[in-house]
Amino acid sequence: MSSHIVTPGPYRATKLWNEVTKLFRAGMPLKKHRQHLRVYSSCFTASAAVDWLHELLKNNSNFGPEVTRQQTIQLLKKFLKNHVIEDVKGRWGMEDLEDNSQLYRFPSTSPLKPIPNHAPVLRKRSMSIMDRDSFFKFRGSKKFDKEILENVDPETQESQMESSSGDTERCRELTEEDIQVIWKNVTLTHLQKLVGSGSLEDVLDPAQVNPQFIMDNMTKVNKHGVVSLEDKTEDLPHWVLSAMKCLANWPKYDSNQSSYPGFERDVFKTVSDYFYGLSQPLLTFQYYELFVNILGLLQPSLERVAIETLQLCTLLLPPASRRKLQLLLRMISRMSQNVDMPRLHDIIGTRTLLVQTFSRCVLSCEEVGDLDELLATRLLSFLMDHHQEVLQVPAYLRNAVEDHINYLKSLTTCVGPGVAMPTYSFCRQISTQEFEEQKLSVSQAALADLLENIIKDKTMSVKEKKKKLKLFQKEYPDIYLRRFPTTESEAQLFADKPKIKPPMLLSIRKPKTFSIRN
Repeated sequence: MSSHIVTPGPYRATKLWNEVTKLFRAGMPLKKHRQHLRVYSSCFTASAAVDWLHELLKNNSNFGPEVTRQQTIQLLKKFLKNHVIEDVKGRWGMEDLEDNSQLYRFPSTSPLKPIPNHAPVLRKRSMSIMDRDSFFKFRGSKKFDKEILENVDPETQESQMESSSGDTERCRELTEEDIQVIWKNVTLTHLQKLVGSGSLEDVLDPAQVNPQFIMDNMTKVNKHGVVSLEDKTEDLPHWVLSAMKCLANWPKYDSNQSSYPGFERDVFKTVSDYFYGLSQPLLTFQYYELFVNILGLLQPSLERVAIETLQLCTLLLPPASRRKLQLLLRMISRMSQNVDMPRLHDIIGTRTLLVQTFSRCVLSCEEVGDLDELLATRLLSFLMDHHQEVLQVPAYLRNAVEDHINYLKSLTTCVGPGVAMPTYSFCRQISTQEFEEQKLSVSQAALADLLENIIKDKTMSVKEKKKKLKLFQKEYPDIYLRRFPTTESEAQLFADKPKIKPPMLLSIRKPKTFSIRN
C-alpha cells in the first residue's frame, strides 16, 4: 500500500494514527475462516495482521525499517483497545491480542480520531530602532534573500521612533539580558527558516524557550563538544558514568572491575534502569510536539535539513538533558558498531535491543500516546546514525549572534533606556505561497533600491561604477533588465562622459623589419 509523508504541523501524531489506520483497513486481506465449526467471512487472524502490518510499517517512510514485530503487536493491541478492530464476536476494548490464530474483523464504524480545529493565535511583534537598523543593514545583500521575512507592526515601530528621538543622548551598553534575547531570537529565526513558514508557532511556544540554556549549550562545552555542567549534582552519577564507559569501550574496561559470565548484561541493565528512572525523557515533555514534527523531515532528500533542524532543537534543551543525551548516544553508537560486544539478548540483535530499550527514555509524551514507541524508535535510530553532526555546536549560529551583537554595539545612534531591545514573536500563520510572494516582493524592492544607489552615487568613479553594475547584472539579471530594458538606456548612463581619443601614435603601424641573416 502506498503512503504519503505526514507533513509537520499541529496534531501530527493524531494524523499519523489516522494514516496507519486507513492504510490498514484498506489493505489488510480479508478471507473466510473456520473456527469452532463455524465459518466467518471477511476476517483475518491475529498472526496474519501482524505479518501484514509489520511490513507496512517497515516500508512506510513515516516509521522506517527499525520497527519490530513486537512493536507491531503492541500497536494492534491499541487498535483493539480503540475499536479499530474487534474480534469476530464483536468484542473490543478490554480484550487482549496475541500473535496467534484468533480471528478479528473491522467494525462498520469509522475508527479515525478527530483532529481539533486549529486556530493560530495572532501575535504581533515589535521592532526597536536597533532591530530595524540591523534589519535594513542586510537588505541590499544577497544573504538577505535567504532569511526569514516577518511582518512589522507600523504603529509600534513609529511609536518607538518617536520615543527614541528624545533619548539619543542617553546611551547604554548591551546588558546580559539583551544578549540573551539576541541568542534566543537568532536561534528561533534560523529554526523557523528550516522548518518552514508557519510551522514553528504550531509546535513551539517561544515564550517558554530559555535563552540561557542555548548559551550554555553553545559555549560551555569540553574539547569533545559535550556540555560541561556548573552544577555537578545535575550530572550523571559516577557509578552510571563508569558503567557507560565500560560498555562504550568494551572489552577495554577498567581492569579493577570484576568480570564474570553475564557481567556485560548486568552493567547494561544498570544503565537502562537509571535512564528509565528519570522523571522526564531526555528531549523533555515540553518539546515533544517539536521533535515529533521533525520526524517528518527524516527523508533521504531532506536528511541535511533534518540534521540542521535537530542541531538547533537540541540546543533548546536544559544543559543537563543535552549532556545526558550526548553521552547516551555516544555509548549506544559505539556498542552497536562493536563486533566484540557479546550478545545482550538471546534473540534480539544489539542495535535493535538498544533502540527498543532507550527510545522511550529519549522521546515520549506526558500523556501516553498511541504511537509513542514507534515515533521514538524512528527518531532514536536517526540520532544514533548522525549523533556526531546533530550534537556538535553549529559555528554559523555563534557567528550570526556575534555579528548581530557587534553591529548593535557599533551603531552611531545611541538608544535610550526607554527603547526596547530587539524582540520577536511569530506572526499569524500564512500559506507557503504568501510567504514566497512576500519574500520575493520585499527582497526585490530592496535590491532595486540598491541598484539606484549605485547609479546615483556621485562619489564613485566611472570604472568602479561599471564594475559594480556588471556584477549586479550577473547576480540579478531580471532586476537589472527592468532598470535598463535596452542597451541604449544603459549606454545613456555614461553618455555625458567625454570620450578620450587614443593617441595618434597607436594608430601608426610599426614597420616590418627584415633580417639579412639566413
